[in-house]
Amino acid sequence: MKVVQVDNDSPLYGRIPVGAELVAVNGHPVADEIDFRFYNTEDRLRLEFRVGHKNVIIKLADTSCGDLGLQFAQSKILVCNNKCIFCFVHQQPKGMRRSLYVKDDDFRYSFMHGNYISLSRLTDDDYKRIVRQRLSPIYISVHATDDNLRRHIFGNPGLPAIMPALKRLTRQGIVIHAQTVICPGINDGDQLNKTIADLASLAPKVASLAVVPVGLTRYRDRLPKLRKLTVAESAAAIDQVEACQKIFMKTIGTRFVFPADELFLAAGRDIPPLAYYEDMPQFENGVGMARKFIADFNRRKRHLPKSLKRPIRLGIVTGRSVEPILREQIVPFLDGIRNLHARLIPVNNVFWGETVTVTGLLTGADIAARLTGTDADVILLPPNCLNGDDLFLDDMTLDQFTRTVNRPVLTGTYQIADLVRQAAMMGEQ
Repeated sequence: MKVVQVDNDSPLYGRIPVGAELVAVNGHPVADEIDFRFYNTEDRLRLEFRVGHKNVIIKLADTSCGDLGLQFAQSKILVCNNKCIFCFVHQQPKGMRRSLYVKDDDFRYSFMHGNYISLSRLTDDDYKRIVRQRLSPIYISVHATDDNLRRHIFGNPGLPAIMPALKRLTRQGIVIHAQTVICPGINDGDQLNKTIADLASLAPKVASLAVVPVGLTRYRDRLPKLRKLTVAESAAAIDQVEACQKIFMKTIGTRFVFPADELFLAAGRDIPPLAYYEDMPQFENGVGMARKFIADFNRRKRHLPKSLKRPIRLGIVTGRSVEPILREQIVPFLDGIRNLHARLIPVNNVFWGETVTVTGLLTGADIAARLTGTDADVILLPPNCLNGDDLFLDDMTLDQFTRTVNRPVLTGTYQIADLVRQAAMMGEQ
């Protein structure tokens, strides 16, 4: 593990240079940050570094600073060896930034960040390490429990059987959250019922299952023929899942399986109440996110002013899928604030294709083009349009975007009431 920074208050400051390699902790070889944190829990540490061609041993008696004030280079990511029929990486054009083409299938990132993996890359040593270090929960893309069908979906004839792999983990106490991306005519209907039942048989260690509709871009040349779910198929999938939920509430005390928000929006159904999602086990997978967004706004809207000193036109950018929620649940309240004029600005996804309707896949160029000719004084930009470096998917920076639209842009939080309050403060100035 290569050291890239030693903090000033680290007990190793001045003793270990940047560029040193951490080799072992208390005699245990370390390959990544998980190893380091797992073995860095004892009161006394023996750290072995390689500095140039020399091995340097440092012993520490007081390790109260936890991470020892060291920062390490990112470990090499284990990449996917599947060719999923709906893989988003394969549905991108050439010329995007390199990180968008990385097909992550790394159990470590599943544990640390909630990334979904296929288990196709796991070795026997990996399974043992997951259990030994209690890397739980982990997140697994199942898609189907019929192994032949699953191999077809993953485009991998050598994919190991899924249920024995899940049982190997759950019997050792590892908690799993699963997902199935449903493709009409392939793994829906009876196959979906089988997948749900098989996974529920491993509850509570398989703790939840998300049912997510397939997402397709316009870049599908020479890829397997797929289509989106229709309105009727989206509604049928919800009904199918909710029929299972009723059974599971009686038998295992949880709904267990949850439709993604996209299914409700595609079917034109109301988003369920907050309690429907229990403890939000699949929130980052777009399950319950819409309801929490509405609930958070309702809790915070009482802090908004009743009027502004001068008029301000507020442009609220959104993807097409979330447009009905904002139009019905948010905009009417904002329009009740005197001198605040809310403009909902839904953006068609020209870059990926108009079948892609989620806000997080909008590009800076598409949003900027949509804002041309609009009269909004201030723009509210959803934070999931940007990465941690304030880059849109098309590599436009937030600064470039702000200069292009030539008006103030507010972003950085899913709490729309907080952003509205910031915009309202502009109206007071």
